[in-house]
Amino acid sequence: MSIKVNLDVVLTNRDMKSKELAEIIGITEANLSILKSGKAKAVRFSTLEAICKALDCQPSDILEYVED
Repeated sequence: MSIKVNLDVVLTNRDMKSKELAEIIGITEANLSILKSGKAKAVRFSTLEAICKALDCQPSDILEYVED
């Protein structure tokens, strides 16, 4: 099983840069990059909530389950 992170797609649709999102939600660009690449082992609900609020989206817009 695999979780696909579609954060780049949502950022593009919202015409927002990663740097801007990182500043809004209060995390480093490096940590946001780890999340965007799908290499993060976990995501805090508070971070997910902040991303959804900043991008006006739902968690399902960002995270997708893909069966292997």
